[in-house]
Amino acid sequence: QVQLVESGGGLVQAGGSLRLSCAASATSFSINPMGWYRQAPGKKRELVASITSGGITNYASSVKGRFTISRDNAKNTVYLQMNSLRPEDTAVYYCNANVLISTQRSMSYWGQGTQVTVSS
Repeated sequence: QVQLVESGGGLVQAGGSLRLSCAASATSFSINPMGWYRQAPGKKRELVASITSGGITNYASSVKGRFTISRDNAKNTVYLQMNSLRPEDTAVYYCNANVLISTQRSMSYWGQGTQVTVSS
């Protein structure tokens, strides 16, 4: 069982910045990738950004150039730096970790979610 603890959400004005953190509990398994998803009211959960243990990143087109995902492999921690925030970025942000149990099996874990609210 892997637990994910998120922090860093809050209320910010449009144009402002926030930094989210997500720390995974200790595990003997590799976690690859780690990422952030978000879900706005009435909408489906969507990928915001992900990062592999080797540092390969993937971003939703709506956040490219504004958000930066990074990762500290030694700490099993992933960060999301969010700049130039817009009201449409308002959502609950969830951390996700894909834990590699074996070469053919993985398990996905989710954090509890952290609210990000951007006021206009």
